[in-house]
Order: sequence, then structure tokens, then C-alpha cells
Amino acid sequence: MRKEECFYLGKIAKKFSFKGEVLIYLDTDEPEMYEDMESVFVELGRNLVPFFIEKSALHKGDFLRVKFEEVDSEDDADKIIGCEIYLPLAMLPKLDGKKFYFHEVIGFDVEDTRLGNIGKIVSINDSTAQPLFEIMKDDTEILIPMIDDFIVEIDRTNKKVVLDTPEGLVDLYLG
Repeated sequence: MRKEECFYLGKIAKKFSFKGEVLIYLDTDEPEMYEDMESVFVELGRNLVPFFIEKSALHKGDFLRVKFEEVDSEDDADKIIGCEIYLPLAMLPKLDGKKFYFHEVIGFDVEDTRLGNIGKIVSINDSTAQPLFEIMKDDTEILIPMIDDFIVEIDRTNKKVVLDTPEGLVDLYLG
């Protein structure tokens, strides 16, 4: 399995018991969706390695207490502490309406309600306080904050995002 075919679920945060159990921090708003998984991919070095789950249970909100097969001691657990956890993209629940996954809209055309087509989404920048659509129009990069009020529609059929941006925002980039 390649990393491009997966989504980041969380990170193995710390040991839980001397029998090899670990706590995984789940980077999700709905941790209960991942309570009954059979396996996950653990990033070891540059490889995604399948780890099979013997048992798991939610622990204090955003953590999942997990006992992996063949991780039977503190030493075994130490080897995977800090490793990132991934799942195949196919396991993501389908979203509808104006909800979307960041990876899902890459390559979508962007239409502004006033200006028409303003380019194509090439990336999502989520390293800032407010995630940004990174849109390319010819050789010009346009950054639009991902604010619910700006998003009119996510048209998955036609691979298009319709935005209603404030007057002047896109004009800053297009002159």
C-alpha cells in the first residue's frame, strides 16, 4: 500500500501496559468510527506496514487503546511509539453536501459566483490557522480561505467547487 492511497488517522502516542498495548491519538472528529478496526498501516521508516489488531477500545476521548498482534511487550511497543497510522482512502466514509475531504477536491475547477472560473485547486494549505484553497489560474496562484460562508457548492459530478468570495479578494491576485 502506498501512502498516496491512504489517509492519516493518527499517531501511536505512548505505551499503555507492559503487555504491549499502546494508545493511538486519533486525528478525527469521530473517534468512535475507528473503534472496531481489524488492521491499520503503521509507517515504519518509509514503508507502510500492516498491523493487525487483537483488541481495541476508546480511551479518554481522542485516544484508542490498541493491542496489536505480535506486539507483546514494552520493548515491542517502544519500537512503534511515535509512528504514524494510516488507513486506505476507501475506508473514509462518503461525505455529501458542502462537506469534503481535502484530498477529494484536488484537481477540481473553482467557479466564483461573480467572476466565473478562477482556476483549478492544486493543493490545500492546512499549515496556517485557516486552511486555504491553493488555486492556479494560468501562472497565478490564488489563495482563498476555506470558510464555510464562502463555499456555495461542492459539485462532485462535475468536479467543481463553487465559491462566493468577498469582492476584491480574487481581484488581488488577478489584478
